[in-house]
Amino acid sequence: MRIILYAGKGGVGKTSVAGATGALTAARGFRTLVLSLDPAHSLSDVFDLQVSLMDKNRGQPLAVAENLWIQELDVHEEIARNWGEVHRYVTSLLNTSGIEDVLAEELAVLPGMEEVSALLYINRYFRDKAYDLIVLDCAPTAESLRFVSLPKTLDWYMAKIFKVERRLARYMRPVAKRLIDVPLPGDDYFAGIQRLYERLKGVDELLSDPEVTSVRLVTNPEKMVLKETQRAFMFFCLHQLAVDAVIINRVLPPGTEGRLGSWGRLQREYLDLAESYFRPVPILQAPLAESEVLGHDLLLGFGRRLFQDLDPTAVFYQRRTLAFERLNGRHRVRLLLPFATRPEIDLSKVGEELIVKVGNFKKNLILPRAFALLEPSGAQLSGEELIIEFGGKDAQDQD
Repeated sequence: MRIILYAGKGGVGKTSVAGATGALTAARGFRTLVLSLDPAHSLSDVFDLQVSLMDKNRGQPLAVAENLWIQELDVHEEIARNWGEVHRYVTSLLNTSGIEDVLAEELAVLPGMEEVSALLYINRYFRDKAYDLIVLDCAPTAESLRFVSLPKTLDWYMAKIFKVERRLARYMRPVAKRLIDVPLPGDDYFAGIQRLYERLKGVDELLSDPEVTSVRLVTNPEKMVLKETQRAFMFFCLHQLAVDAVIINRVLPPGTEGRLGSWGRLQREYLDLAESYFRPVPILQAPLAESEVLGHDLLLGFGRRLFQDLDPTAVFYQRRTLAFERLNGRHRVRLLLPFATRPEIDLSKVGEELIVKVGNFKKNLILPRAFALLEPSGAQLSGEELIIEFGGKDAQDQD
Protein backbone atom coordinates (compact mmCIF):
# COMPACT_ATOMS: atom_id res chain seq x y z
CA MET A 1 0.00 0.00 0.00
CA ARG A 2 1.16 3.53 -0.78
CA ILE A 3 0.46 6.59 1.38
CA ILE A 4 0.63 10.09 -0.12
CA LEU A 5 0.33 13.19 2.11
CA TYR A 6 -0.70 16.45 0.50
CA ALA A 7 0.47 19.29 2.73
CA GLY A 8 0.89 23.04 2.51
CA LYS A 9 -0.44 26.41 3.55
CA GLY A 10 -4.17 26.78 4.06
CA GLY A 11 -6.04 27.79 0.91
CA VAL A 12 -3.51 26.57 -1.70
CA GLY A 13 -5.85 23.85 -3.00
CA LYS A 14 -4.66 20.72 -1.16
CA THR A 15 -8.15 19.22 -1.03
CA SER A 16 -8.71 19.66 -4.75
CA VAL A 17 -5.32 18.10 -5.55
CA ALA A 18 -5.96 15.22 -3.11
CA GLY A 19 -9.42 14.60 -4.58
CA ALA A 20 -8.06 14.77 -8.15
CA THR A 21 -5.31 12.27 -7.29
CA GLY A 22 -7.88 9.90 -5.79
CA ALA A 23 -10.23 10.19 -8.77
CA LEU A 24 -7.38 9.50 -11.22
CA THR A 25 -5.83 6.54 -9.38
CA ALA A 26 -9.27 4.96 -8.87
CA ALA A 27 -10.00 5.34 -12.60
CA ARG A 28 -6.70 3.55 -13.29
CA GLY A 29 -7.79 0.59 -11.15
CA PHE A 30 -6.20 1.33 -7.76
CA ARG A 31 -8.42 0.89 -4.70
CA THR A 32 -8.06 4.41 -3.27
CA LEU A 33 -9.12 6.08 -0.04
CA VAL A 34 -8.91 9.86 0.33
CA LEU A 35 -8.78 10.62 4.06
CA SER A 36 -9.23 14.14 5.42
CA LEU A 37 -6.95 15.16 8.30
CA ASP A 38 -8.27 18.71 8.49
CA PRO A 39 -10.73 19.30 11.37
CA ALA A 40 -12.51 21.75 9.05
CA HIS A 41 -13.32 19.01 6.52
CA SER A 42 -13.95 20.09 2.93
CA LEU A 43 -13.44 16.78 1.13
CA SER A 44 -17.17 16.13 0.76
CA ASP A 45 -17.56 19.69 -0.55
CA VAL A 46 -14.98 19.21 -3.30
CA PHE A 47 -16.75 16.00 -4.35
CA ASP A 48 -20.02 18.00 -4.26
CA LEU A 49 -21.77 15.58 -1.89
CA GLN A 50 -24.84 16.27 0.20
CA VAL A 51 -24.17 16.99 3.88
CA SER A 52 -26.83 14.48 4.92
CA LEU A 53 -24.93 11.72 3.14
CA MET A 54 -21.79 12.38 5.20
CA ASP A 55 -23.78 12.74 8.43
CA LYS A 56 -25.37 9.35 7.86
CA ASN A 57 -21.94 7.82 7.26
CA ARG A 58 -20.67 8.94 10.71
CA GLY A 59 -16.99 9.26 9.88
CA GLN A 60 -16.57 5.96 8.00
CA PRO A 61 -15.33 5.47 4.38
CA LEU A 62 -17.96 6.41 1.81
CA ALA A 63 -17.86 5.04 -1.76
CA VAL A 64 -18.07 7.91 -4.28
CA ALA A 65 -17.02 6.05 -7.46
CA GLU A 66 -15.66 2.68 -8.53
CA ASN A 67 -12.49 1.94 -6.52
CA LEU A 68 -12.80 5.29 -4.71
CA TRP A 69 -13.78 6.07 -1.10
CA ILE A 70 -13.52 9.25 0.96
CA GLN A 71 -13.44 9.54 4.76
CA GLU A 72 -13.95 12.56 7.02
CA LEU A 73 -13.36 11.69 10.66
CA ASP A 74 -16.05 12.54 13.20
CA VAL A 75 -14.09 13.37 16.37
CA HIS A 76 -17.01 12.57 18.68
CA GLU A 77 -17.48 9.15 17.07
CA GLU A 78 -13.73 8.52 17.41
CA ILE A 79 -13.85 9.46 21.10
CA ALA A 80 -16.54 6.85 21.65
CA ARG A 81 -14.52 4.23 19.75
CA ASN A 82 -11.01 4.94 21.04
CA TRP A 83 -10.86 7.50 23.83
CA GLY A 84 -13.53 6.42 26.34
CA GLU A 85 -11.50 6.26 29.55
CA VAL A 86 -9.31 9.26 28.71
CA HIS A 87 -12.27 11.43 27.73
CA ARG A 88 -14.25 10.45 30.85
CA TYR A 89 -11.35 11.37 33.14
CA VAL A 90 -10.73 14.76 31.49
CA THR A 91 -14.48 15.48 31.64
CA SER A 92 -14.62 14.64 35.37
CA LEU A 93 -11.57 16.84 35.95
CA LEU A 94 -13.32 19.76 34.26
CA ASN A 95 -16.50 19.05 36.25
CA THR A 96 -14.60 19.56 39.50
CA SER A 97 -13.74 23.12 38.41
CA GLY A 98 -17.43 23.95 38.10
CA ILE A 99 -17.86 23.48 34.34
CA GLU A 100 -21.22 21.92 33.55
CA ASP A 101 -21.41 18.49 31.93
CA VAL A 102 -22.21 19.41 28.32
CA LEU A 103 -19.49 22.06 28.08
CA ALA A 104 -17.01 19.80 29.90
CA GLU A 105 -17.56 17.05 27.32
CA GLU A 106 -16.86 19.50 24.50
CA LEU A 107 -13.73 20.92 26.18
CA ALA A 108 -12.45 17.40 26.85
CA VAL A 109 -11.77 16.95 23.13
CA LEU A 110 -8.02 17.39 23.44
CA PRO A 111 -5.61 18.49 20.68
CA GLY A 112 -4.20 15.42 18.95
CA MET A 113 -7.21 13.13 19.45
CA GLU A 114 -8.30 13.43 15.81
CA GLU A 115 -4.75 12.95 14.51
CA VAL A 116 -4.21 9.84 16.63
CA SER A 117 -7.55 8.46 15.41
CA ALA A 118 -6.39 8.99 11.80
CA LEU A 119 -3.12 7.17 12.55
CA LEU A 120 -5.11 4.26 14.00
CA TYR A 121 -7.09 3.99 10.76
CA ILE A 122 -3.95 4.15 8.61
CA ASN A 123 -2.29 1.41 10.65
CA ARG A 124 -5.39 -0.79 10.45
CA TYR A 125 -5.89 -0.27 6.73
CA PHE A 126 -2.23 -1.14 6.08
CA ARG A 127 -2.42 -4.34 8.13
CA ASP A 128 -5.73 -5.36 6.51
CA LYS A 129 -4.49 -4.46 2.98
CA ALA A 130 -7.78 -2.63 2.59
CA TYR A 131 -6.57 -0.22 -0.10
CA ASP A 132 -3.81 0.14 -2.69
CA LEU A 133 -3.41 3.85 -1.97
CA ILE A 134 -4.33 6.20 0.87
CA VAL A 135 -4.30 9.89 -0.02
CA LEU A 136 -4.13 12.14 3.04
CA ASP A 137 -5.64 15.61 2.71
CA CYS A 138 -3.66 17.34 5.44
CA ALA A 139 -4.56 20.31 7.59
CA PRO A 140 -2.47 23.50 7.18
CA THR A 141 1.27 23.10 7.74
CA ALA A 142 1.55 23.45 11.55
CA GLU A 143 -1.19 20.86 12.21
CA SER A 144 0.32 18.53 9.59
CA LEU A 145 3.65 18.59 11.40
CA ARG A 146 1.90 17.74 14.66
CA PHE A 147 0.32 14.76 12.88
CA VAL A 148 3.62 13.34 11.62
CA SER A 149 5.44 13.98 14.93
CA LEU A 150 2.79 12.30 17.11
CA PRO A 151 4.05 8.70 16.81
CA LYS A 152 7.56 9.56 18.00
CA THR A 153 6.19 11.89 20.69
CA LEU A 154 4.00 9.07 21.99
CA ASP A 155 6.97 6.65 21.86
CA TRP A 156 8.97 9.08 23.99
CA TYR A 157 6.12 9.55 26.48
CA MET A 158 5.54 5.81 26.85
CA ALA A 159 9.26 5.09 27.30
CA LYS A 160 10.13 7.98 29.63
CA ILE A 161 7.03 9.02 31.58
CA PHE A 162 4.07 6.65 31.29
CA LYS A 163 5.17 3.90 33.69
CA VAL A 164 6.36 6.37 36.34
CA GLU A 165 3.16 8.39 36.04
CA ARG A 166 0.99 5.27 36.32
CA ARG A 167 2.88 4.04 39.38
CA LEU A 168 2.73 7.43 41.11
CA ALA A 169 -1.01 7.72 40.49
CA ARG A 170 -1.55 4.26 42.03
CA TYR A 171 0.34 5.22 45.20
CA MET A 172 -1.10 8.73 45.52
CA ARG A 173 -4.75 7.94 44.76
CA PRO A 174 -5.78 6.79 48.27
CA VAL A 175 -4.06 9.79 49.89
CA ALA A 176 -5.41 12.30 47.36
CA LYS A 177 -9.00 11.19 47.94
CA ARG A 178 -8.75 12.28 51.58
CA LEU A 179 -6.93 15.57 50.94
CA ILE A 180 -8.25 17.09 47.71
CA ASP A 181 -11.41 17.10 45.60
CA VAL A 182 -9.54 16.84 42.30
CA PRO A 183 -9.64 13.21 41.05
CA LEU A 184 -6.42 11.49 40.02
CA PRO A 185 -6.65 9.29 36.92
CA GLY A 186 -7.68 5.71 37.61
CA ASP A 187 -5.89 2.68 36.25
CA ASP A 188 -8.51 2.33 33.49
CA TYR A 189 -7.28 5.73 32.17
CA PHE A 190 -3.71 4.40 31.87
CA ALA A 191 -4.95 1.08 30.47
CA GLY A 192 -6.80 3.03 27.75
CA ILE A 193 -3.63 4.89 26.76
CA GLN A 194 -1.69 1.61 26.73
CA ARG A 195 -4.25 0.01 24.39
CA LEU A 196 -4.09 2.99 22.02
CA TYR A 197 -0.31 2.81 21.98
CA GLU A 198 -0.35 -0.90 21.17
CA ARG A 199 -2.69 -0.28 18.23
CA LEU A 200 -0.40 2.49 16.93
CA LYS A 201 2.75 0.36 16.91
CA GLY A 202 4.35 0.29 13.48
CA VAL A 203 2.73 3.44 12.10
CA ASP A 204 5.91 5.49 12.58
CA GLU A 205 7.82 3.03 10.39
CA LEU A 206 5.12 3.38 7.73
CA LEU A 207 5.34 7.16 7.68
CA SER A 208 9.15 7.25 7.56
CA ASP A 209 9.49 4.49 4.90
CA PRO A 210 10.05 6.31 1.56
CA GLU A 211 8.89 3.22 -0.36
CA VAL A 212 5.50 3.49 1.35
CA THR A 213 4.94 7.16 2.25
CA SER A 214 5.61 10.31 0.24
CA VAL A 215 4.88 13.92 1.08
CA ARG A 216 3.79 16.16 -1.78
CA LEU A 217 3.83 19.86 -1.01
CA VAL A 218 1.09 21.94 -2.64
CA THR A 219 1.89 25.60 -3.19
CA ASN A 220 0.92 28.60 -5.31
CA PRO A 221 3.20 30.84 -7.42
CA GLU A 222 3.25 33.55 -4.76
CA LYS A 223 6.24 34.69 -2.71
CA MET A 224 4.75 34.23 0.79
CA VAL A 225 3.34 30.82 -0.06
CA LEU A 226 6.63 29.62 -1.54
CA LYS A 227 8.45 30.72 1.62
CA GLU A 228 6.12 28.65 3.80
CA THR A 229 6.57 25.72 1.41
CA GLN A 230 10.31 25.95 1.98
CA ARG A 231 9.79 25.78 5.74
CA ALA A 232 7.40 22.84 5.40
CA PHE A 233 9.96 21.02 3.23
CA MET A 234 12.61 21.48 5.92
CA PHE A 235 10.35 20.37 8.78
CA PHE A 236 9.13 17.23 7.01
CA CYS A 237 12.77 16.30 6.38
CA LEU A 238 13.49 16.96 10.06
CA HIS A 239 10.80 14.40 10.90
CA GLN A 240 12.31 11.96 8.37
CA LEU A 241 9.50 11.98 5.82
CA ALA A 242 10.41 11.91 2.14
CA VAL A 243 9.19 14.77 -0.05
CA ASP A 244 8.87 13.36 -3.57
CA ALA A 245 7.19 16.27 -5.41
CA VAL A 246 6.15 19.90 -5.21
CA ILE A 247 2.87 20.79 -6.90
CA ILE A 248 2.37 24.39 -7.95
CA ASN A 249 -1.37 24.98 -8.17
CA ARG A 250 -3.32 27.72 -10.01
CA VAL A 251 -0.70 28.41 -12.67
CA LEU A 252 -1.93 30.77 -15.41
CA PRO A 253 -2.40 28.94 -18.74
CA PRO A 254 0.24 29.66 -21.43
CA GLY A 255 -0.58 32.72 -23.49
CA THR A 256 -2.58 34.48 -20.79
CA GLU A 257 0.28 36.00 -18.78
CA GLY A 258 0.66 39.00 -21.08
CA ARG A 259 -2.99 39.96 -20.77
CA LEU A 260 -2.72 40.16 -16.97
CA GLY A 261 0.09 42.70 -16.84
CA SER A 262 2.35 42.68 -13.81
CA TRP A 263 0.52 39.74 -12.19
CA GLY A 264 1.37 37.48 -15.13
CA ARG A 265 5.03 38.61 -15.09
CA LEU A 266 5.30 38.07 -11.32
CA GLN A 267 3.88 34.58 -11.60
CA ARG A 268 6.48 33.64 -14.20
CA GLU A 269 9.22 34.98 -11.89
CA TYR A 270 7.88 32.93 -8.97
CA LEU A 271 7.72 29.78 -11.10
CA ASP A 272 11.40 30.27 -11.93
CA LEU A 273 12.08 30.89 -8.24
CA ALA A 274 10.33 27.64 -7.32
CA GLU A 275 12.53 25.78 -9.80
CA SER A 276 15.65 27.19 -8.13
CA TYR A 277 14.30 26.38 -4.65
CA PHE A 278 13.17 22.79 -5.07
CA ARG A 279 15.07 21.11 -7.90
CA PRO A 280 15.98 18.22 -8.20
CA VAL A 281 12.66 17.37 -6.50
CA PRO A 282 10.12 17.07 -9.36
CA ILE A 283 7.81 20.07 -9.78
CA LEU A 284 4.34 19.56 -11.25
CA GLN A 285 2.20 22.46 -12.39
CA ALA A 286 -1.58 22.49 -12.06
CA PRO A 287 -3.15 25.07 -14.40
CA LEU A 288 -5.70 27.53 -13.09
CA ALA A 289 -9.13 26.08 -13.88
CA GLU A 290 -11.71 28.10 -15.77
CA SER A 291 -14.31 27.36 -13.08
CA GLU A 292 -14.60 25.69 -9.68
CA VAL A 293 -13.40 22.08 -9.67
CA LEU A 294 -16.31 20.35 -7.96
CA GLY A 295 -17.56 16.80 -8.37
CA HIS A 296 -15.92 13.55 -9.42
CA ASP A 297 -15.80 14.19 -13.17
CA LEU A 298 -14.16 17.60 -12.90
CA LEU A 299 -11.68 16.27 -10.34
CA LEU A 300 -10.79 13.41 -12.69
CA GLY A 301 -10.13 15.89 -15.50
CA PHE A 302 -8.01 18.00 -13.15
CA GLY A 303 -5.99 14.92 -12.16
CA ARG A 304 -5.33 14.04 -15.80
CA ARG A 305 -4.10 17.56 -16.56
CA LEU A 306 -1.88 17.54 -13.48
CA PHE A 307 -0.21 14.14 -13.85
CA GLN A 308 -0.53 13.65 -17.64
CA ASP A 309 1.35 10.38 -18.37
CA LEU A 310 2.79 9.98 -14.84
CA ASP A 311 1.61 7.27 -12.46
CA PRO A 312 0.44 9.18 -9.34
CA THR A 313 1.22 6.16 -7.13
CA ALA A 314 4.90 6.09 -8.16
CA VAL A 315 7.70 7.42 -5.98
CA PHE A 316 8.87 10.46 -7.95
CA TYR A 317 12.01 11.22 -5.94
CA GLN A 318 13.82 9.51 -3.10
CA ARG A 319 16.61 10.79 -0.91
CA ARG A 320 17.66 9.67 2.55
CA THR A 321 16.83 12.26 5.18
CA LEU A 322 19.00 10.73 7.93
CA ALA A 323 22.24 8.75 7.90
CA PHE A 324 24.62 7.48 10.60
CA GLU A 325 28.18 7.08 9.32
CA ARG A 326 31.48 5.79 10.66
CA LEU A 327 34.50 6.69 8.53
CA ASN A 328 38.14 6.36 9.55
CA GLY A 329 37.13 6.06 13.19
CA ARG A 330 34.99 9.21 13.09
CA HIS A 331 31.25 9.17 13.73
CA ARG A 332 28.85 11.44 11.86
CA VAL A 333 25.14 12.07 11.67
CA ARG A 334 23.87 13.54 8.40
CA LEU A 335 20.44 15.16 8.57
CA LEU A 336 18.77 16.63 5.50
CA LEU A 337 17.62 20.17 6.36
CA PRO A 338 16.95 22.11 3.16
CA PHE A 339 16.41 25.86 3.62
CA ALA A 340 17.63 25.83 7.23
CA THR A 341 19.96 28.65 8.31
CA ARG A 342 22.73 28.41 10.87
CA PRO A 343 21.24 30.87 13.45
CA GLU A 344 17.94 28.97 13.77
CA ILE A 345 19.57 25.57 14.50
CA ASP A 346 20.22 24.51 18.09
CA LEU A 347 21.71 21.14 19.12
CA SER A 348 21.93 19.33 22.43
CA LYS A 349 22.37 15.75 23.62
CA VAL A 350 20.67 14.10 26.59
CA GLY A 351 21.60 10.47 27.20
CA GLU A 352 20.96 8.52 24.00
CA GLU A 353 18.92 11.33 22.40
CA LEU A 354 20.19 14.03 20.08
CA ILE A 355 17.83 17.03 20.24
CA VAL A 356 17.71 19.11 17.06
CA LYS A 357 15.77 22.36 17.27
CA VAL A 358 15.05 24.41 14.16
CA GLY A 359 13.11 27.57 14.90
CA ASN A 360 10.02 26.59 16.88
CA PHE A 361 10.21 22.89 15.96
CA LYS A 362 12.12 20.23 17.82
CA LYS A 363 13.10 16.67 16.93
CA ASN A 364 14.47 14.02 19.31
CA LEU A 365 16.68 11.53 17.45
CA ILE A 366 17.42 8.23 19.18
CA LEU A 367 21.10 7.52 18.60
CA PRO A 368 22.61 4.08 17.91
CA ARG A 369 24.64 2.73 20.83
CA ALA A 370 28.01 3.61 19.25
CA PHE A 371 26.92 7.25 18.93
CA ALA A 372 25.12 7.42 22.29
CA LEU A 373 28.42 6.70 24.08
CA LEU A 374 30.05 9.75 22.50
CA GLU A 375 29.51 13.49 22.80
CA PRO A 376 29.02 15.83 19.82
CA SER A 377 32.32 17.49 18.94
CA GLY A 378 31.15 19.84 16.20
CA ALA A 379 28.52 20.55 13.59
CA GLN A 380 28.35 22.29 10.24
CA LEU A 381 25.69 23.14 7.69
CA SER A 382 26.94 21.87 4.35
CA GLY A 383 24.56 22.71 1.54
CA GLU A 384 21.23 21.11 2.49
CA GLU A 385 22.73 18.81 5.13
CA LEU A 386 23.47 19.31 8.80
CA ILE A 387 26.57 17.24 9.59
CA ILE A 388 27.18 16.50 13.27
CA GLU A 389 30.52 15.04 14.37
CA PHE A 390 30.73 12.78 17.42
CA GLY A 391 33.78 12.09 19.57
CA GLY A 392 37.33 13.09 18.80
CA LYS A 393 40.42 11.04 18.15
CA ASP A 394 39.24 8.58 20.85
CA ALA A 395 36.04 7.77 18.93
CA GLN A 396 37.51 4.64 17.35
CA ASP A 397 38.47 3.22 20.76
CA GLN A 398 34.98 3.81 22.18
CA ASP A 399 33.11 2.12 19.31
